Amino acid sequence: MTQIVDRVVDEPAWVLCPGCTTPVYGKRWLRNLSVCPECGRYTALTAVERLTQLVDGGRYERLDLVARSEDPLQFVDTVPYPARLAEARARTGLDEAVLCARGAVEGVPVVLAVMDFHFMGGSLGSAVGELITLAAEVALAGRTPLVIVSASGGARMQEGVLSLMQMAKTAAALAQLDEAGLLTVSLITDPTFGGVAASFATLCDVILAEPGARLGFAGRRVIEQTIRQQLPAEFQTAEFLLDRGVVDRIVPRPRLRAELGRLLRAATTGTDPATGEGPSSGDGRPDPGTDVLVRDLGRLPEVDPWEQVRRARDLTRPTTLDYLATAFVDFQELHGDRISGDCPSVVGGTAMLDGRPVVVIGQQKGHTAAELSQRNFGMPMPSGYRKAARLMRLAEKLRLPVVTLVDTPGAYPGADAEEQGQAVAIAENLRLMATLTVPVVTVIIGEGGSGGALALAVANRVLAFTSAVYSVISPEGCAAILWKDPAAAPRAAAALRVGARDLLRLGVVDAVMVEPDGGTGADPLAAAEALRRALAGSLRELRELTGPQLRADRRARFRQYGSALTVESELRTMSQPRR
Repeated sequence: MTQIVDRVVDEPAWVLCPGCTTPVYGKRWLRNLSVCPECGRYTALTAVERLTQLVDGGRYERLDLVARSEDPLQFVDTVPYPARLAEARARTGLDEAVLCARGAVEGVPVVLAVMDFHFMGGSLGSAVGELITLAAEVALAGRTPLVIVSASGGARMQEGVLSLMQMAKTAAALAQLDEAGLLTVSLITDPTFGGVAASFATLCDVILAEPGARLGFAGRRVIEQTIRQQLPAEFQTAEFLLDRGVVDRIVPRPRLRAELGRLLRAATTGTDPATGEGPSSGDGRPDPGTDVLVRDLGRLPEVDPWEQVRRARDLTRPTTLDYLATAFVDFQELHGDRISGDCPSVVGGTAMLDGRPVVVIGQQKGHTAAELSQRNFGMPMPSGYRKAARLMRLAEKLRLPVVTLVDTPGAYPGADAEEQGQAVAIAENLRLMATLTVPVVTVIIGEGGSGGALALAVANRVLAFTSAVYSVISPEGCAAILWKDPAAAPRAAAALRVGARDLLRLGVVDAVMVEPDGGTGADPLAAAEALRRALAGSLRELRELTGPQLRADRRARFRQYGSALTVESELRTMSQPRR
């Protein structure tokens, strides 16, 4: 039997902020979602309070799931384990440290599993692991996204090794959702440690965190005692982990429902895994075509190659972030490679393009010296390519098209990049992109430098603006190596045939977008509109292909370079049945 629960929250008369000690009127405190309006400090929520804040209208349906903690070890510390359970149940009104429910977030149906730290520190016991697993199975049966809100000190010691087994059990449950192509979102609240942090809390597709929330495997005190060092004050906080590529976004409590809704909409309006079909344009405009694309060499003027290089590097040209704000709608940036860092030279996330959700990834430079320095001049570290790979795997899982915007002098050539496996990161991306079964469209929006550019450009369709360049090496680098003189860069640019016209002639790009008079920087909105139409038209063409056909098309496209085979002949060969 299910139960519909309306918003029920006790209203305190006054609340004393634990941060700034300002007394806050109780109704104002609750209206502000238990966040101090003076200093921004927030207090921990119960599972019921969290659910009522996240779901539309504060209404949710508790899932009728049965799982009760037992006492397999007959554990006794200062009190027997059954007595601790009875006290926690009486105090919280919950059966266990997690509450599972079904509801809607911004109109999107979702299954939620919300932990409550007030119940034995949110510890992960057998019943908690069972309830998380059952919630995942409910999401799987209903093909519904799963949201997990974590708050835990770690595994439940009173259940010994059986609590440890819940880490593997819940990980396997999330793996089933991965196989089914269902979005999983983790919300990290303070604190989240131990077995929860090392299992379902960090295995979801997207990891959100409240400001200041702590996340880690071992606690701060344990680490300091072990290594006998003083840790920085911000250690293991959400802000610390965002810089190190562990979490995607830090979201203040008042914005959580809206941010969750945007993610859920992107995941539930993508391509249908059963049919391979995606939604049509939903903005009332006619389906865009590819009329903005030039495929005839005769329509492209001859341009001095070195002048084209200078135009491609012009700092007034729109960057990836500029196009994300103009050609796309509702971009939601996701951060980090979950391994080592969050490279600022690569940005990516979910967005809407003509009413269709996509995953978009691009290299980011800047318009000023400060922006260029902050973004490492658009030269990605290995963590940038690993972040891109992570987002492409998410697109593959959710059946979303991938759009990449290329604008880089090349991968960062520093010693630290080599130590972190720059070559491996690029190679892994090349292989990954060759295997994707979703549409992939790349646009060279400025400079396409070497393997650092190709690592985001193994696509079904590769487009370029008229002033874009694409080359195996920079003209300066080529001149220094072959002419022993960097001043010979203009001569090298001409020899390398880096311009869009030659790229079209060589078949490296499929079509060219004519820029506004004066270049994309002279009229960035017109450039953004051309980009939008070209992308939408290309994706519409690719929508006719199935997943295996998309992969075969992409492999055939690159198979032909240096070969007598054409894309058409290679595709015919691939389509023939094997004997």
